[in-house]
Amino acid sequence: MSNQRIGLGDADADIQVFIANRPPLAEYQQLQTMQPLQRGDIARIASETGNHWRKIFNVYAKLIFALQQAGINGDNNQPLSGFTRWQDLRDQQLLQADSGQALLFSPPELRPDSTKIRLLLAKGYAQTLGLNAELIWLDNDFALHKASGLVLCPYFDYRQLSDIKIQRLVELIVQNKTVSA
Repeated sequence: MSNQRIGLGDADADIQVFIANRPPLAEYQQLQTMQPLQRGDIARIASETGNHWRKIFNVYAKLIFALQQAGINGDNNQPLSGFTRWQDLRDQQLLQADSGQALLFSPPELRPDSTKIRLLLAKGYAQTLGLNAELIWLDNDFALHKASGLVLCPYFDYRQLSDIKIQRLVELIVQNKTVSA
């Protein structure tokens, strides 16, 4: 798999989320590099593409907010954000330069990297990448690709990755960080 990262957010992100699709706008369909979002981009993408991408960004922001509440920040060089609402985090930090967060359209490299939190969205994407036989299922929703440390989680949608499942994912990440530290 190529090591050229393509996606939205911080090129040096410690929290990397791999997704099979892109926002259906020409600028993102043609994207071949990492592009940090600017304030207002998330609202614009959501308004131009509909509820699907709004949900993805909202769930991502909820996850980052929950991780920060648990003491894990995407960028180890920055102090915890101090946001009191996930909506503020979404609008003021999510996927921006130096945020420590990335939404990657390129497939993940399948080598271990214990310094990063790496999430693969959805069973279908894992199947497309040919990873299903290599997954260790932790429960009905989450699996681990042991060789790379990737965590397979439900798609970023309110029904698939509910608030309760976000908390479970945070617990898994905290456990994994403790084990690899």
